[in-house]
Amino acid sequence: MSLDYSAVPKMPDGRTGAEHILTIESTASEVVRVPMGNGGRMTWHVWDDGAKKPILLLFHGGSGSWIHWIRNVQPLSKHFTIYAADMPGLGDSDPPDDVRDVWSVTHCVEHAMKELLPKDRQFAITGFSFGGMVGGHIATLFPEQLRKLVFVGAGGLKATRKPGPKLRKLLAEMPAETLAAEARRNLEILMFHDPAKVDGVAIHMQILNTTRAKTRSRDMGIAGKLSEVLPRVKTPFTGIWGEFDSTTYPHIQERIDLFRALQPNFEMNVIPGAGHWVAYEAAEAFNERLIKILSP
Repeated sequence: MSLDYSAVPKMPDGRTGAEHILTIESTASEVVRVPMGNGGRMTWHVWDDGAKKPILLLFHGGSGSWIHWIRNVQPLSKHFTIYAADMPGLGDSDPPDDVRDVWSVTHCVEHAMKELLPKDRQFAITGFSFGGMVGGHIATLFPEQLRKLVFVGAGGLKATRKPGPKLRKLLAEMPAETLAAEARRNLEILMFHDPAKVDGVAIHMQILNTTRAKTRSRDMGIAGKLSEVLPRVKTPFTGIWGEFDSTTYPHIQERIDLFRALQPNFEMNVIPGAGHWVAYEAAEAFNERLIKILSP
């Protein structure tokens, strides 16, 4: 059964969310599907103008895809060579062997990275939510090549989280109006602080991403898998969080203390007024801060 996006609001210029996503996607220098060691392939969108800019890998959030970075890839590509991943079992990537095991995901990413990246160059990773959890695991496997790790609202931390309303599963058989309304509700609960910032592009990608997700990232986050591996991460790491991140607020100091216990120079960059999906809701401020963090 195909998804009905007809009730998703259009952009001010009349384009649909799908049309906007295709416009940004068309600016990539290439889209590649790389073997990930288990017989499947992992999809990456690459922005590379051949100028040998510093390499930056973008790992998206749970039940997401590279589209989580749709407001970031073009501005960031002015400063970096961008590799935006679809994590195994999400987006257009094939699933890992075990969709509930973070190491199964990680080893697929590791294999794909070895196939894709220049072996003689360092890189940085910016990981959002679930992508931060995977980034932490990857950091233990590439200690020489990984120069910086940026956690963005990272999941998988054994830290206090304020209870909130439950998200509702989006189903292809839902009427268009219900599908769009439930997607908006989920975004308002989890991803955004300001409901007015939820637009048609965000609603479209929420429907698209979550209805095709196979990897069970939420299970890994609840199990605190990032906290388990963090003591083994020797790469310098820093954080970018939205001030009102629904997975953290009002307990951000607990995260800061957790990180600084391992790396005393850890810096937490808080973006005022933003929620969990800070790279979208406050894209301009996020891009500016990330570029500064990763500057040599």
